[in-house]
Amino acid sequence: MSGKAFAAGPAGSAVLAQADIVDGWLESVEGSFGAPTRLAGWSVGDVVGHLTQTLRTICSALADPIGAAPDPVAAYLGRLAAAAQEIRDREIESGRGIASTARIASYREALGAARDAVGAVEAATVVRAPRGPLRVGDFLATRAMELAVHSDDLGVALPGAEPVLHPDTVRTGVRLLTATLAARAPGRTVEVRVPPFGAVQCVAGPRHTRGTPPAVVEMTPIVWLRLATGRVAWPDAVAAGDIAASGERADLSAHLPLLR
Repeated sequence: MSGKAFAAGPAGSAVLAQADIVDGWLESVEGSFGAPTRLAGWSVGDVVGHLTQTLRTICSALADPIGAAPDPVAAYLGRLAAAAQEIRDREIESGRGIASTARIASYREALGAARDAVGAVEAATVVRAPRGPLRVGDFLATRAMELAVHSDDLGVALPGAEPVLHPDTVRTGVRLLTATLAARAPGRTVEVRVPPFGAVQCVAGPRHTRGTPPAVVEMTPIVWLRLATGRVAWPDAVAAGDIAASGERADLSAHLPLLR
């Protein structure tokens, strides 16, 4: 996936697949919206409010195609990471005092509008995303990644009542984040495998001309999403046995997380 743009159709479908799952899940946990999550200061209700805003940004971006050259998606995610704390503070403040029923209604309204916007999208469009111009498929891939990661946040917060993670949404998030790793740490000394969704080569070092690189790292899709977004630290994942790594350059802690 490194260097290639995401197709708008599959990325949009991945967004809506996970958004629909969250929609069907919300009422079953309405009484738990005040529960804390692993995101500092964010309750379950705050994460739901953030996902509502994620859907709203789809509507606003797809309504504003532009003629500018698109940014590389890895650079875009870098700016998103830099703004993460500002986004969290703003959304926590704006959500204070909102009842769970109102949060659910707002989410469903935003989902309906996003469904209409995705259905009308033109594949070649460059849109004015919140942190810069992006190809529409790349932009929708960032939204799918947000939905996958935050749905996992909700599941960790409410064990036994977690929302299902749609495989298409997880696949999109995994491929987006592995491509970002390859762009930020270019090279061919480490192969990062996240079966069944992809593998990339990265990290500068001694050049090899064929076969598998001298270092190999492998993990499940959920572990990769958590590592890449700072939910789990590299040493903790290694200690838990969640990463299979071999080779002298197989420690990726200097390159992670990619965003928080």
